[in-house]
Amino acid sequence: MKPEGFAPFVCAGPNGSGKSNLLEALAAIFFQLEVLRVRRSFLPEGLQSVTLDLSPVAFELDYMIQVPPEYRRPDSPMWAGVWVWKNPGESVRFQWANQSEFEIDPDQSFDGGYVDILLPQYILGYSSGENEILSLPFFKMRFVQFDEYWTALAKQLPYPGRPETRLAYLDNGFSQAILLCNLLFQDEATLQPFREDVGIEALKEFRIILRRSIPLTRQQVATFTSGEYVLPTETQDGRFADNDAIYLDPETGDYRLNLLQGLEGDERTSIIEKLRRCATLHFHDEASDTLVFDYWVNEKTKEAFRANFDDSALALFQVLQVLLALNLYSVSETLKSDLYTSTSHYVSETVPSLASDERIMRIKHFYFTKQGVQKPMLLKELSDGEHQLLHSLGLSLLFRDTNSLFLLDEPETHFNPDWRANFISRLRQCLPGNDEFAQEMLITTHTPFLISDSKSDKVLVFEKDKDTGEVSISHPNYNTLGASINKITMTTFGKRETIGGHAQALLDDFRKRFNEGIEDKEALITEIHQQLGDSVEKLLVVKAILDSDQQDDGKAQG
Repeated sequence: MKPEGFAPFVCAGPNGSGKSNLLEALAAIFFQLEVLRVRRSFLPEGLQSVTLDLSPVAFELDYMIQVPPEYRRPDSPMWAGVWVWKNPGESVRFQWANQSEFEIDPDQSFDGGYVDILLPQYILGYSSGENEILSLPFFKMRFVQFDEYWTALAKQLPYPGRPETRLAYLDNGFSQAILLCNLLFQDEATLQPFREDVGIEALKEFRIILRRSIPLTRQQVATFTSGEYVLPTETQDGRFADNDAIYLDPETGDYRLNLLQGLEGDERTSIIEKLRRCATLHFHDEASDTLVFDYWVNEKTKEAFRANFDDSALALFQVLQVLLALNLYSVSETLKSDLYTSTSHYVSETVPSLASDERIMRIKHFYFTKQGVQKPMLLKELSDGEHQLLHSLGLSLLFRDTNSLFLLDEPETHFNPDWRANFISRLRQCLPGNDEFAQEMLITTHTPFLISDSKSDKVLVFEKDKDTGEVSISHPNYNTLGASINKITMTTFGKRETIGGHAQALLDDFRKRFNEGIEDKEALITEIHQQLGDSVEKLLVVKAILDSDQQDDGKAQG
């Protein structure tokens, strides 16, 4: 049965209690399913082996999924239960409610048909910190996405201009693209969460720079094509007979690859042509073989983007996603092969970071207006908290019309208390829920406010045994919706004090001095009030001192 409105699962508990590991396990499971789905043509050698036993080696997953209308009979329910499991050394098995069990043959693709609709449309990951536990499966799939395009280019096959893979890790490298697409396509009502908290107003201008060609080594040329080289003429550069993407630069004598060739070509469908048609000004720098598209944003600019990208912010974002993935071109085949079978949590450190002018795609001069700021400002001028809020709300808006799973690892770490208190409300604004689409979201957090805005059946409390390392997960045994922050802090996070550790230490010292009975009580209370602000803890210490006076008076009268 469909839940009433959107409500994320809030995963809470102390540091190191296993919250992020749950998200990691879900990402790893769907990575395995995606590897099976895309095995048909372009997976690299590191993932081609049918005997490759990816982590986790065994799993069991139950969930509800919305069945597309074309797969339903008039009397069929809108939601169906899915059971997917894998035993060690065996193939993945699926069972769909009211359907028979079937096994996935790793030698065969299961793209299309029933199995394809049993998976979420997208699995989206985001982490605001340095923790890379969640990111590894997504990074692997990002390279699979690049290899998909590289294979199409090598074989001169058509490319759809959007990622084929379901998994997407939307880290800070996508911040500009996320905000750009939302400001170009979303209406005023949809952008209200951006306005209310961050004060973002209008997108003013931006530039997209695309580097068309890159140098190739002879080894890369050998793996790319075996065709005969055609000598250059006065009217045409030298080309390989079976691959127009590779040519010999007559000036330098270097082999070069037009990496954008698979995205150019047909003027109607080419994503490069679509970007060009939307540009206010564009030019080709022949010396560096670079395309530069400048956009001065007004209503006509937005109309052009809507006309060329199916009136969809997500369609434009996926184009930018493809272009940004091309920045992985410099990663060697050896490193990629290691990455595909890696279990390391230091992936980002092994992937080289390109200098700005070596990237295939970059966005520059991204200016927008903000309330209370006279001049247009750059995205990099925003605070960390503003970045985080725009990023998490922005990706929710982009995928609001999809049936997707969101895995957000501590997305609110840099928020002020007011933003933390309103975060669930903002997410509900961005993902209002309707009969056509539905999303599920898991958020790890240390923020009591997120728990206070959630029903107890949507809160997962993590505890880890210090001796055995065993992790237990349970629902709170009290009504969390509307519960006070003090109660949640005390009950769920095990923090009874409402003040900081240093202040508590001072109070403990005052209590100790009082118990020694050698100081004037009134002077001690005065000193407490002078040093410490109001709190429940201070009130209790002062009350204990005053109560002792009454007890002393009672004894004296007796």
